[in-house]
Amino acid sequence: MSTPVAPHEFSPWDFWREADAAQQEAQLERQRVLVDGHPERSLGDLCFVSELASVDHDALRLGDRTYIAAGAYLTGELVAGTDCSINPYTVIRGRVTLGDAVRIGAHTSILGFNHSMEPGTPVFRQPLTTRGIVIGDDVWIGSHAVILDGVTVGSHSVIAAGAVVTKDVPAGAIVAGNPARFLRRRVEPEDAEPLSSGAPASDSSSLGERVVRFGERVRADASSILVRSWRDETRSFVDRPGAAPTVRAQADAIEIADLLTRSAPPQIPADEQIRRLHAWQDLTTGAVAPLGPDGHQRSGLDFSDEDVAYHVLSTGYGLDLLGSEFPAELTWVTEATPESVVEFCRGLPWETDAWKAGHHVDGFGTALLWTKKAGVAVPDGVEEALFGWLLLNADPRTGMWGSPTVDRGLLPVVNGFYRASRGTFAQFGVPLPHPERVVDTVLRHADDPRWFAPGMRNACNVLDVAHPLWLTRSAGHRSDEVRTLAERLLSDALTTWVPGEGFGFREPSATTRGLAETEPGLQGTEMWLAIVWYLADILGIAGELGYRPRGVHRPEPAAALGAIV
Repeated sequence: MSTPVAPHEFSPWDFWREADAAQQEAQLERQRVLVDGHPERSLGDLCFVSELASVDHDALRLGDRTYIAAGAYLTGELVAGTDCSINPYTVIRGRVTLGDAVRIGAHTSILGFNHSMEPGTPVFRQPLTTRGIVIGDDVWIGSHAVILDGVTVGSHSVIAAGAVVTKDVPAGAIVAGNPARFLRRRVEPEDAEPLSSGAPASDSSSLGERVVRFGERVRADASSILVRSWRDETRSFVDRPGAAPTVRAQADAIEIADLLTRSAPPQIPADEQIRRLHAWQDLTTGAVAPLGPDGHQRSGLDFSDEDVAYHVLSTGYGLDLLGSEFPAELTWVTEATPESVVEFCRGLPWETDAWKAGHHVDGFGTALLWTKKAGVAVPDGVEEALFGWLLLNADPRTGMWGSPTVDRGLLPVVNGFYRASRGTFAQFGVPLPHPERVVDTVLRHADDPRWFAPGMRNACNVLDVAHPLWLTRSAGHRSDEVRTLAERLLSDALTTWVPGEGFGFREPSATTRGLAETEPGLQGTEMWLAIVWYLADILGIAGELGYRPRGVHRPEPAAALGAIV
């Protein structure tokens, strides 16, 4: 005889009140297996995941008291708030965000992806596309409903059983049918909560007035931000309370102090900080290795390591702001040849991970900068090989390098372009080869809700849009659209500052609260302050901020190509 299925597998809402100790421990073990080794997965308290559900997510976050019943089939990226129910045989695939208290009836399909269907190619060979689905708080979705990719469902709404939802549902609405149509309101418009990023709505003041007040606020908060991330016991900075010291945190503290106070962080004398940064550089190779969990530098790493490559930027600009420089040559440049530079550029993963490729070009370009500023001779042809390869290999259709990917679209291309162009064309004041195509690509990318819907934006993705648009502003291409985007991003960014603490790396929202990346820290603060400056400068109001980046995100070229500075 087969073992009967426990009723809680299909009806889990009373599990934590009714299950015995052995059943509860088995459920907790099931959750540990789902989460262990998967940093992109997290489950809140008193969640339930049925043994009979298929849960195979790239990323999964469940709020407290959210449950998944038997027969559910879940893949892709799911972020769910508290008190959500995913009932038997529900299918949730692709990129889906649920607010708090979302109830999903049995046999419902929420499909945050789609197939292309251009003629001439079988559908099964065509790439998948993903726009994502966002569902607000307190939403009831009836059994056998279908919600298609790209839809936003407003808070307090009701999706009737069997409805096929192909377009956005207003907050508080009741919809039904195929395709779903508005029936009536569950909540009147004046009482409905709009879908929100979690930040307070902006006031009626002009954006320029808000920028003035923001600049005053952040300068007043500079001291408390640095104090919050300082650790007396190690005499070092951490990104945020509870984090371990890192090389980048020391540099971010220097950048923030310089940006907002035009001085070094008062917690440690500038000469002591210089000595520490000098001591971290390997005098043989010039590399700065990351710190391990014990606070000591890791060994055996060279410039091919992502952290080592970035430390050329963070440590180099930290020293520059303190009036110093690297004590040792950067052999990444001084031992290069034109042939090795071309081989280096060709060998980067432009087609599979253009961000990583751009990251290493940024590091090499900045190593070239510090070599020139130190008065050290750059081997003949190295600069020409780097810029020549980039100029010859820029895609005239996008103005960028590399290719979109099926799962991330243009994200790696645009982010990789920012990194590669920042460390080369921007840093040395060289004109871009296809500025109008860059604008087209960035605007197309900024329409992707996976990265730019409220609650989905982070500092990396927004900076990597803001800087290229600023860098290409003199082209005047699609300037009205650029300004509209800049106004929206800037207005939203101003609302996410936490007084006395700064910016989180990722903007907060109802569905992202509790994530470590939304907690204010030095990295998020330094990056978002730069973002605010670039967006404000696109709009002609950066002068109202009272600060201007002078480090990694400085707007002016740091050196002239072909000249020793």
